[in-house]
Amino acid sequence: MAHQTLQQCFNVVPGKITCLQTRKEIITGEVFIVQSHGQSSCWISASVQLYSSTRLDPNTGKGKLSEKAYLKHGKSSEHNGTKITTYKVKFRVEPDFGIPGAFLIKNEHKHKFFLQSATLEVPANQSIQFNCKSWIYPFTKTKTNRLFFSNTVYLPNKTPETLDELRKEELESLRGHGTGERKEWDRVYEYDYYNDLGNPDKGQEHVRPILGGSDSYPYPRRGRTGRPHCNQDPLTESRPTKFNLDIYVPPDERFSPKKLSEFIEISVQAIVHFPIPEAQSIYKQGLLEKLQQRLSLQGLESGMPTTEQESNSFESFEEIKDIFSRRRRQGVEGWIAEELKSLVSDDLFKEIKEASKKDPMKFPLPKIIEENELAWKDDEEFARQMLSGVNPTVIKGLEVFPPQSRNGVWSSIKASHIQHNLDGLTITEAMSQWRILILDHHDYLLPFLNRINTKGICVYASRTLLFLRDDHTLKLLAIELSLPGSSADTEINRVFLPTTQGTEAALWLLAKTHVAVNDSAYHQLISHWLNTHAVVEPFIIATRRQLSVMHPVHRLLDPHFKDTMHINALSRSIIINSGGILEKILFTQEISMELSSAIYRDWRFDEQGLPADLIKRGLALEDPDNPTGVYLLFEDYPYGADGLEIWTAIKTWVTDFCSLFYTDDDSVRSDVEIQAWWSEIKNVGHGDKCNETWWYPLTTLMDLIEALTTLIWIASALHASVNFGQYAYAGYPPNRPTLCRQFIPNEGTLEFAAFLKDPDGYYLKMLPARFEMTIGVALIEVLSQHTSDEVYIGQKPSPEWTDNEEVRQRFEKFRENLQKVERKILARNRDPKLKNRKGPAKIPYKLLYPDTSNIGIGRGITGKGIPNSISI
Repeated sequence: MAHQTLQQCFNVVPGKITCLQTRKEIITGEVFIVQSHGQSSCWISASVQLYSSTRLDPNTGKGKLSEKAYLKHGKSSEHNGTKITTYKVKFRVEPDFGIPGAFLIKNEHKHKFFLQSATLEVPANQSIQFNCKSWIYPFTKTKTNRLFFSNTVYLPNKTPETLDELRKEELESLRGHGTGERKEWDRVYEYDYYNDLGNPDKGQEHVRPILGGSDSYPYPRRGRTGRPHCNQDPLTESRPTKFNLDIYVPPDERFSPKKLSEFIEISVQAIVHFPIPEAQSIYKQGLLEKLQQRLSLQGLESGMPTTEQESNSFESFEEIKDIFSRRRRQGVEGWIAEELKSLVSDDLFKEIKEASKKDPMKFPLPKIIEENELAWKDDEEFARQMLSGVNPTVIKGLEVFPPQSRNGVWSSIKASHIQHNLDGLTITEAMSQWRILILDHHDYLLPFLNRINTKGICVYASRTLLFLRDDHTLKLLAIELSLPGSSADTEINRVFLPTTQGTEAALWLLAKTHVAVNDSAYHQLISHWLNTHAVVEPFIIATRRQLSVMHPVHRLLDPHFKDTMHINALSRSIIINSGGILEKILFTQEISMELSSAIYRDWRFDEQGLPADLIKRGLALEDPDNPTGVYLLFEDYPYGADGLEIWTAIKTWVTDFCSLFYTDDDSVRSDVEIQAWWSEIKNVGHGDKCNETWWYPLTTLMDLIEALTTLIWIASALHASVNFGQYAYAGYPPNRPTLCRQFIPNEGTLEFAAFLKDPDGYYLKMLPARFEMTIGVALIEVLSQHTSDEVYIGQKPSPEWTDNEEVRQRFEKFRENLQKVERKILARNRDPKLKNRKGPAKIPYKLLYPDTSNIGIGRGITGKGIPNSISI
């Protein structure tokens, strides 16, 4: 009978098989590949297979798997400066295949490629989106196909049966086994200590403590690379002999081709323009040995300025300003070329060499001297920057007068020093009205000073008291500079008072400079590196290991993790490592990261949200009736006022999003992935804090909303506020120097005589040497840049980022709320009553301006915009 039926089919249309047993349906699609530098447009060799989300294969327990289809007919186009090749793909599937929910892709070529996204068209005109954004490595390297799920999200207990096993297998594959060296193509997320900062094999001076995993040096965890251990220390991971950009991070965390290209270009331009001319100058002066000492972190002994120290100081403020001109460009030749070649990879050296031959580019003047060259010396501007500069997160209300150290030592600032400067109030009245503030760099720093003040470094621990005027501007009251005494319970203190005339005014400027030095190091090591970059990385690792890409919270957080692990890995390679940039330019030198660890000891996740932080610092009060939950003690605190608007917008969005997927507290408690995620963050990622009682229990929807809001705030707005204003304020080193090479002279000494003879000259010799200063400017020039692929808060991560219409509607509400915040910020900046918004330097506060309309057009130093993630 079966034979007769088959024969009848052949007889209906001769030569064609049209019976139902052989009929196929067609699913078409497009795959979008971003071209890397040097790639040809149509070179991809890859196959794709689809998994059904609606039809189960009983033999595998997974969705039905289609036959392979191959990428064909690549056509290239350019979008916002990015070259994209679009490949057509066609699948022939059984009529009951159903709706695709995932696909496998196999790279059958010998080179990697960057998969941007994919779109499938199924019968009934349904479009299925896949947001990929990942490097796909050759199968010969990975030995496995790459799996991508569609943009539909599910809580674990809502996952279709067809995708459930795939979901579990994918997560398991990402967790690794904790052994072996990771290769470029390994898509694995594992934790490790910061055991890769030192380099004992290079010498004893490059030994650094391992951060994390001990009571002595607590620290967040980093992503594991598994490089071999050093010969001299089996606990320290070895380091590459040369700096290169290929340090291991999982492929999904790597820069896109466009971002990598721009990052290299920005960095090379800064290196060629700023430090290389200074290195050439030192070399031409016959000071090769001294230059080598600087490159290897061997400083000078402290004491009176030496001839070498004087020759490597800027001789005038005009000379410092001249570092931004076009005239500085010099070729990379001779010994400098050889030294660079020994330090960086061949590819990077070639980039630097080529850049040095191009027409010199003009770097903009930092904003602090653009409108008013002397604004940085102004007391009002100095104080204003504590509220709206690049480090506005440290100033706090004074709780006790006079201040008292942790060890019980009282400050030397007396009532008589400040009483006359409180606009008619008594100290008791001013304190009761929360009008005396303090910038406190005393207690955490003092124990380290005996180790710091060597090799030509001369710094104090500082306290700066300020008074809040009726117009909400700040008035400097006094600066106390401290050194350790002969015993643990003694200090050597000097108190300086504001003045504008004569020798005392020149000494006052030196005192402010020492405060700025303290604040600069704290900003880089704590406010910027520790409190954003370092603390977020464990959250990224836990998210990848414990939350499926199908999990709604993974989808919510993913845009806020873009590029962070890659920039952190590069930082460990060249910025925070032994002999790295921060050790060269900051007064903390080789104890920089140790100091960071000491301050992490007091870090609490529940205090990282802005409202909680403001309350802790005594600058806001709880206010349940306020949408932000707090009431600012004074309106003209630009960081606080704008930040609370951003915080509220983020929290509203997170609440709206989570409420779509979690109906009650039980749904949070029963989410096995979210509970495993939170447990791993507490017990592993921030494992040195695992016994703290302040962690949210994450047993309620409100716990989850608060935790997610805090995490997104840190990764977006907090980082933007402390990063993208660096060039504006610290690009001119006298405004925010990073170390001092002289103490403030005491009357009756030879140093004081030298100071009286030439106060400006003494000041300039106190600043970092020319070479170190220009390295610092080059670093912050790079860090202050936005790249053209920046995705700002309130912008869709990609057109196809979600297929959920309710999510899209609520995200549009989020974007509209941020646009309202933008209008408020611009209005505040126009309000003449809000004097802290611009100050004497006339720099409008825009560091928390979201810039939602900036799509690929605002590359460079803009001084505004909140990227979704810590991306540089």
